Amino acid sequence: MPNFTDVTEFVLLGLTSCQEFQVLFFVIFLVVYTITLLGNVGMIILISISPQLQSPMYFFLSHLSFVDVWFSSNVTPKMLENLLSETKTISYVGCLVQCYFFIALVHVEVYILAVMAFDRYMAICKPLLYGSRMSRIVCVRLISVPYVYGFSVSLICTLWTYGLYFCGNFEINHFYCADPPLIKIACGGVHIKEYTMIVIAGINFTYSLSVVLTSYTLIVVTVLRMRSAEGRKKAFSTCGSHLTAVTLFYGTLIFMYLRRPTEESVEQGKMVAVFYTTVIPMLNPMIYSLRNKDVREAVNKAIAKANVGQ
Repeated sequence: MPNFTDVTEFVLLGLTSCQEFQVLFFVIFLVVYTITLLGNVGMIILISISPQLQSPMYFFLSHLSFVDVWFSSNVTPKMLENLLSETKTISYVGCLVQCYFFIALVHVEVYILAVMAFDRYMAICKPLLYGSRMSRIVCVRLISVPYVYGFSVSLICTLWTYGLYFCGNFEINHFYCADPPLIKIACGGVHIKEYTMIVIAGINFTYSLSVVLTSYTLIVVTVLRMRSAEGRKKAFSTCGSHLTAVTLFYGTLIFMYLRRPTEESVEQGKMVAVFYTTVIPMLNPMIYSLRNKDVREAVNKAIAKANVGQ
C-alpha cells in the first residue's frame, strides 16, 4: 500500500532553476502582466464610454477582456513572487484555489469565444433579425451561461483534484498549480482524476469549438454569396480578429489538456502554458484594436476628447 503523506504546501519548480534567467523572466513577465492589465482594462473602459461600441459584439468583447484580466492575475503574481523567492512554495489550499479559478476561467473563456462566434453568425447571416434576436436581455443571458457553467464545472473538477493523494513528492514541475503536473506527482486517486480531466476537457472543447466552426462555416457560405466585394471585405474583417483569438487559445489548451500527463508532456505543457496564461491575454486587446476599425476610431475619439479637456 502507498504511504500517503499529509500535504500542507507544494514547491513550484517554475520555468528555470538558473538564477540569472529568473531575474530576466521576472522583468519580462512583469512588463507583459502590466501591458495585459492596461490593455484589457483600457478595452473595458473604452467600450463602456464609446457610443459606437455599444453593440453586442463589443459587449461580449468587454467580458472577454474582463476574464483575461482575472485569468492572467490568477497565475502571474504568484509566478513573479516565486521568481524572486528562494522557497517558491504555495500552500495546499492556495494550490486548490488556483486550480479552481484556472479551470473556471478557462471554461468561461472558451464559451465566451463560442458566444462571440454565434453573435457574428447572427450579424452576418441574419442581419434583419439581429436587432431583435440579440437584444440586451438576450446578450446578458448568453454571457451569464459561461460564468455559471464554468464555475460549476470547476467546483466538481477541483473536488476531484482534492481527491489526489501524495507520498512525499511535493515538487510541482510547473510555475502554477495545474492538473497535469499534480497528477504526475500524485500516488493515489490518479486514474479517476486523469480520466475525468481528459473527458471533461474533450467534451467542453469539442462542444464550444463545434459552435465556432459551425458559425463560421455558415458565415463563409453567406459571405461568398454576397455580390458586393466591399460587403465581403467588411464581413471578413469583423471576423478576422475573433478567429485569430480562437485559434491561439484553443490550439494551446488542446495541446495542454487533451494528452495523458507524462514527464515529456508536462515539460512541453509548461512552455505552452506561458503562452496562454500570459501572452494571449496581452495579445487579445491588440488583436481586436489593431484589426478593428470601430475600436481604432473609438480610441482616436477618446484621445481627442481627452486632449480637448486639457
